[in-house]
Amino acid sequence: MHKKPVDLNLTTFTQCAPETVQAQPVVELVLALGSNYQADKYLPLARQRLAALGEVRLSTAFQNPDFTTTLEQPKPDYTNQCVHLALTTPVSLQQLQQIFRTLEGDCNRCRQTKPNQVRRVTMDIDILMVKLANIENSLSKESKSKSMSNWIVMADRYPFKEHEEAGVRELTVSTD
Repeated sequence: MHKKPVDLNLTTFTQCAPETVQAQPVVELVLALGSNYQADKYLPLARQRLAALGEVRLSTAFQNPDFTTTLEQPKPDYTNQCVHLALTTPVSLQQLQQIFRTLEGDCNRCRQTKPNQVRRVTMDIDILMVKLANIENSLSKESKSKSMSNWIVMADRYPFKEHEEAGVRELTVSTD
């Protein structure tokens, strides 16, 4: 058995704003997890909670500098990881967004910071791509000859950050 990269030309994927598919049932998704505070505690917790929703595959965890850091205002590095989640039961995108926001809260995510205070992010969960339950919908009638052609990229997250694209590429390597 060897690993073979899947054609992942993201520019050919259907892109749409999340609000256009809010009510659609999702069967699979790719998430970006990030933490710049106690990542060794909160990433495993998030992965455990996600595994309760279905089958989880993980990319390598990358440590990255915060892209908003400056010399005047240094910020802690992030640990980032992509997750492929195949849901046990289809769930609407809107419900998933609420589940992930609750999970961020369960990881003690605090969204409010004081001016000039370093923002500690215990857990950030972003939806990068979704696969809808009905692949014959109007958003996914692109060529079915390529694997992953029925995935929808969330337009508000694209283009992906370098570590997100690396994670997505790693997750799309298939085994023969």
